[in-house]
Amino acid sequence: MKALKSMRLHIGVFGKTNVGKSSLLNKITNQDISIVSEIAGTTTDVVEKSMELLPVGPVTFLDTAGIDDNTELGCKRIEKTMKIINRIDVAVVVCDYNGLDIFEKELIAKFDELKIPYLVVVNKIDVQKVDDDNLNKIKAYTSNIIATSAKNDNELVYKFKNMLVKLLPDDFVNSPKIAGDLVAKGSTVVLVIPIDKEAPKGRIILPQVQTIRDLLDSECLTYVVKETELKQAIDNLKNPPSLVITDSQAFRQVAEIVPETIPLTSFSILFARLKGDLNAFIKGAEAIDKLQDGDKVLILESCTHHAIEDDIGRVKIPNLLRKKTGKKLIIENYAGHDFPQIDDYKLIIHCGACMTNRREVLSRILIANSKNVPITNYGITISYCLGILPRAVKIFS
Repeated sequence: MKALKSMRLHIGVFGKTNVGKSSLLNKITNQDISIVSEIAGTTTDVVEKSMELLPVGPVTFLDTAGIDDNTELGCKRIEKTMKIINRIDVAVVVCDYNGLDIFEKELIAKFDELKIPYLVVVNKIDVQKVDDDNLNKIKAYTSNIIATSAKNDNELVYKFKNMLVKLLPDDFVNSPKIAGDLVAKGSTVVLVIPIDKEAPKGRIILPQVQTIRDLLDSECLTYVVKETELKQAIDNLKNPPSLVITDSQAFRQVAEIVPETIPLTSFSILFARLKGDLNAFIKGAEAIDKLQDGDKVLILESCTHHAIEDDIGRVKIPNLLRKKTGKKLIIENYAGHDFPQIDDYKLIIHCGACMTNRREVLSRILIANSKNVPITNYGITISYCLGILPRAVKIFS
């Protein structure tokens, strides 16, 4: 089974035009992923390649356009390149024997700001060796340097992997649990999964699948039921379950069935912790009570999907917000990896982020905080509006 794209380490490759970014990527992956040419600006859009990079594991490389292309079209490519930064876990800055220019330095400043680890690859040393002066200037920024030739350095792949392992974020090395760390080994966990319009025919949705696998890996006894079967399932158990996890859309019904003595949370809240910052999302939900008539709320989805009649982000959550606040709110939806202008919004509500990585969600939280715009997510919002948020997050404390 292929690793999910959202659970892969995302590695961005950056640099000026014609420094050999694509050649480097082709060498590391041992594939002709990106077109290589002496003509500057050959790479136009971001090129993505998912693969297994041993011993790191599943990764996605993102090969970007040159950051010094000052043509009209080039500026649009650079804009796309800069947006990619919010999606990456590790950055690779490629330069040649001339060392770092203002373009690379601006990139590195952005990486430092977002706390993204990076390494510098000095390429094309087969053409000209990097002199000590340029090398020392690079060392002023980082000690993570590889001097190489993507064309004929047979040790390049080893050097790159060795350096990459040193830079891996802790939450990638120590793969976080979804729910397995919340209960003891051998515990009974009941998962409530409604079969509604949003569940693809013959399947259950991604966060539910991942949670089941996580609990199985943690050697828990896992029971999957519909909300209509929940009471019978609990009654049939010899001992009460250690945890009940529900789809957020069934939260009210499930909370009425599950006794207060049994911990209860939702898939979306679990993913708020896995893919984002649970405390930031809880704090962001407090802004719901402060909303006024005419305030704008942004509902942000990581992926594009066909909206159904009773869509959670376009129908259910807007209805909950208006009922909870009693205000005439302006609620707008935005889907995709790009991040829109948010200055005019009083609240952002993010989806469960099952189709994106944690780095992108954390970057969005950072941007929202820098603009003083509260941000929360679907599950937190639903439980807050229903008045059961304290109970839904109690198990995490």
